[in-house]
Amino acid sequence: MELLQLRYFQAAARLEHLTKAAHSLHISQPALSKMIATLEAELGTRLFERTSKSIRLNAQGEQFLHYVDLALQALKDGRRALADADGSEAAHVTLDVRVSSHLLPDLLAEYRRAWPDTQFHLLQHGSPYGSAADFDLCLSDGAAPPAGTASLQLLEEEIVVAVPAEHPLAAKSRVSLAELQGERFIMLPPGKPLRETTDALCRLAGFTPLIQFESDDPATVRGLIRAGQGVAFLPAITWGGSSGPAVVQLPLAEDYCRRSISLSWPQDRYMTKAAALFRDFTVQYFAKLAARSKP
Repeated sequence: MELLQLRYFQAAARLEHLTKAAHSLHISQPALSKMIATLEAELGTRLFERTSKSIRLNAQGEQFLHYVDLALQALKDGRRALADADGSEAAHVTLDVRVSSHLLPDLLAEYRRAWPDTQFHLLQHGSPYGSAADFDLCLSDGAAPPAGTASLQLLEEEIVVAVPAEHPLAAKSRVSLAELQGERFIMLPPGKPLRETTDALCRLAGFTPLIQFESDDPATVRGLIRAGQGVAFLPAITWGGSSGPAVVQLPLAEDYCRRSISLSWPQDRYMTKAAALFRDFTVQYFAKLAARSKP
């Protein structure tokens, strides 16, 4: 059994399509088919169920893939550990950003003032969420950290409602969710963790929000509120605090209207020095952010 066979099997198992897997590996489809057939012969069992158009892992294939993933990841971690020890590779961090992406420029700029040679690969803006094998660190909703990771809560923040200054609710010190029924909302796009949270809050209050606009850009959301185009749920800390006199941010009466942000990393993988440095820096950055928001 050769290492190349295991890599080819892993690609075919993940894509479950020989032509696509062969294309990703830059080999011909017949060569990949022969390699997998040879591997199955060596193992004495079939790993895939085959149809005329696709392949699908069977129970034996799924079991074998688990161990192949562990073995290839262990080799990758060993290589990274050696490179980390002798400094032969540039500092590199793969960061999966699922929340608070608008904080990234400031966070990365502050970090690179101290460590300017660190290279970052960012997974964000619609990139399909991968497994813990695909990133070094992940910023995510604290309620749903990626599977297979260790996590640390960075902060917990209130969810407030932002309304135009001339809105009838603007004079109140706080509002209940029920008072927002019938309002026109500016919401994040579907699939965003904060959108899922705010949709759930509305369901708890017994209504479905009337959505006028969808945007995940804080400046656009604030601009639409200032223009009187609707109201919006905002995170009190990570979306930048005050929105100016034209927008009023009101606390919600329900004390469960909160969300948390976590930093996660693969639990069973080697963490490079660069990733560990950035992890510790990010923890400190969010601690300062939370401290500045306190009255």
